[in-house]
Amino acid sequence: MSSASNLKILFVINPISGTKAKIAWEPAIRNYFVNLLHSFDFFLLNGKDDATSLKYWIEKLQPERVIAVGGDGTVSLVAEQLLGTKIAMGILPAGSANGMAKELDIPVDVAAALDIILNGDIKPCDAIRINNKKICLHLSDLGVNAQLVKYFELGSLRGKLGYALKVFKVLWRKRMMDVTIKTNKEEIKRKAFMVVIANASKYGTGALINPEGNLHDGLFEIVVVRRISFISVLKMFLNFKRFNPKKVELFQAESAVITTTKKSHFQVDGEYLGKVNNVKAEILKSQLKLILPRK
Repeated sequence: MSSASNLKILFVINPISGTKAKIAWEPAIRNYFVNLLHSFDFFLLNGKDDATSLKYWIEKLQPERVIAVGGDGTVSLVAEQLLGTKIAMGILPAGSANGMAKELDIPVDVAAALDIILNGDIKPCDAIRINNKKICLHLSDLGVNAQLVKYFELGSLRGKLGYALKVFKVLWRKRMMDVTIKTNKEEIKRKAFMVVIANASKYGTGALINPEGNLHDGLFEIVVVRRISFISVLKMFLNFKRFNPKKVELFQAESAVITTTKKSHFQVDGEYLGKVNNVKAEILKSQLKLILPRK
């Protein structure tokens, strides 16, 4: 086992993550390590069988730390390969929203984020298995927000104006869902505009959706948003306000099956997955070792 003075690190870079003002991550990382004794390699995602290729290189290189350089999709991809292993995962926020990095208080400054990779605390973290295949570390949801994710993937307009226009479009067409939620504790039937499966507490915009969010408690939350308006969404996502508790219900669970009478938009950690009417979620307790800022 290497000491902290000569770690073996694999950086997994998503070259298409982020905004137009992108950081040249590979040169920045090389520059940071120029006078350090650690060894490191790079793996660049290309969208072609990335999971299989990454798994091969992790097994071949045997790194002690694997670092996701990208947004929440990149984080989820890397986490999938590290579940149940002794390899610690770190995050360099290189996406457009970086929800998981914000959740963990990882800065966007390159040197500060790399300092955490080398000197941060390593702590076991929960994950959520979605439909027996996808991994959710952050937030998944059915309904309004998933539809917004779809429009953002298809659209070219970004920033607050772009978001406001997308919100208006979605809420103009919003549809109430008839939802049945069966957890390991109870069964709930509701009418809702959005149902969130939450391991974390807030979206990448900073909007607080799940005050009970805790990555280490062996539980996830189901947040049922029963009422929603254009103004409340803008306040939440642009000014980082939380939803009105009178319009939201929250349930904790270790497992759940969520069904809707009609197919609804669905996303996992910022990846739009189409319309579904059945989602199964189960907690994977302490299955991922995360590198966190020291407290």
